[in-house]
Amino acid sequence: MKTTILIHCPDQSGIICTVTGFIHTQGGNIIYIDQHVDKDSGELFMRLESEFSEGSFSLEGFKTKFDNDLTTKYDIEWSIHTNETKPKMALFVSKYNHCLYDLLSRFNSGELEVEIPFIISNHKDLSFIAEQFNIPFYHIPVTKDTKVEAETMQLKLLKEHNIDFIVLARYMQIVTRRVINEFPNKIINIHHSFLPAFAGAKPYHAAFKRGVKIIGATGHYVTEELDAGPIIEQDTTAVTHTHSIEDFVTKGRDLEKIVLSRAVKLHIKRKTMVYNNKTVIFS
Repeated sequence: MKTTILIHCPDQSGIICTVTGFIHTQGGNIIYIDQHVDKDSGELFMRLESEFSEGSFSLEGFKTKFDNDLTTKYDIEWSIHTNETKPKMALFVSKYNHCLYDLLSRFNSGELEVEIPFIISNHKDLSFIAEQFNIPFYHIPVTKDTKVEAETMQLKLLKEHNIDFIVLARYMQIVTRRVINEFPNKIINIHHSFLPAFAGAKPYHAAFKRGVKIIGATGHYVTEELDAGPIIEQDTTAVTHTHSIEDFVTKGRDLEKIVLSRAVKLHIKRKTMVYNNKTVIFS
């Protein structure tokens, strides 16, 4: 069995040796390790991939012994994940289809190791795409007067299907605290701009007016503060004075697909850790 362990704790002498030694005593063979120390906060972040013999390894037993031997003593926050189950990803969309098509194509080709139980949209426009990929599609309209009811329906579906994380593939609605609190650092959004610059509804128009030489896209976790969550992935492309707003939009949409897919992959592979509204991204 292959496992991925994520660890966050105060940095202290010998902690890496202690953790790796513990895994060894439990019959694990470490095949990957990466760590980072935030010098300002004195916090250690570590990611380990290990292999255990199927017959002799007990996941619950490992958790109990790790907690008893290490968690309290070293003030560790940790999680362990196996390769036996794929995370369940829900997709939220509105009317733009480029990110949805890209993610579903990658999923269909086996590039994204997830399950997609359903797609939710506040419009019916993209239901035909869900049919193409044989994925259930739920139309849940959202208005100012029905937002609470809509979120109730969304949360019901998310819980019924044991969804692990949500991807907003150009979902043009603000996600409120009610949903965010149920999925902390588990809602990924793509912002069609290089945050923190040019936030808002029409970043390409604002960038065009400023005569920028690059435009970008940002994949980030959703928090209550709009477009200010921990950044997972970003990228840019060059533009010049010869490009029109339409050119900006076309180039931007290509970036959005790439950046969102990268952010989703990093999350699926458990290569992201959030601390103080920033992310540690492991290689």
